[in-house]
Amino acid sequence: MSVNVDHSARVNPKAQLDDGVSIGPFSIVEDDVIIGANTRVGSNVFIASGARVGKNCHLHHGAVVSTIPQDLRFEGERSQLEIGDGTVIREFVTLNRGTKGRLKTSIGANCLLMAYVHVAHDCIIGNGVILANSVNLGGYVTIEDHAFVGGIVGIHQFVQIGCYVMVGAVARVMKDVPPYIVAAGEPLSFEGLNIVGLRRRAFPPESIASIDKAYHYIYQSNMNVSQGIKKIKEEMVLTDEVKHIVEFIEKSKRGIVGMRRRLSST
Repeated sequence: MSVNVDHSARVNPKAQLDDGVSIGPFSIVEDDVIIGANTRVGSNVFIASGARVGKNCHLHHGAVVSTIPQDLRFEGERSQLEIGDGTVIREFVTLNRGTKGRLKTSIGANCLLMAYVHVAHDCIIGNGVILANSVNLGGYVTIEDHAFVGGIVGIHQFVQIGCYVMVGAVARVMKDVPPYIVAAGEPLSFEGLNIVGLRRRAFPPESIASIDKAYHYIYQSNMNVSQGIKKIKEEMVLTDEVKHIVEFIEKSKRGIVGMRRRLSST
């Protein structure tokens, strides 16, 4: 199987293109780029040095991949931008490579980044993550596996978003979002479990029930977060899911999203 490069594209001879790669019209691939087998690169795509693109990916028209960070502390250090197998990058997405902080921005396998998404330097995005149109990530953001972020969402630098989370559209994410929940509104708040997402991923009912009980202590009791965590450790069986909730919250440096304040009736 051969590589197919459009006659108008420009591919540096030092770039490594595996079998089945196709490069569309007017696209540019710089040196120190590796593109895995059967990946399709559309028209007018710019892939800068440091890109490591997996197999069976699709980079659509106008995507800009592995450009230097928008960070005044960047000093030209060699760094990378990794994209996992099977990931789809839609139109006009911009992905910056890492700085000396982590030296790498990483996007996992089988992700979907919709049009106009921006991923800043040193971010880590897990597998199966979906970022809807115009999601913007600051530097050092971490998003765990199978999270979904709705459109037009801004995520503050250093924020952590847990696995199987759903973040509602048009939100500002200023604090960490713990795993398995729905977060929405202004300010961004806990809205309950991501029941639909958990069921689609075949979480058994007993696992969902344990997650729900853990978050009852965190959000729906009269205890503060530290007291809720203490109660979980004392009274619950620490399943893998519950253990992850506890560890995520205990490691949070920005604090976690709160419970929505309910207006009292008069």
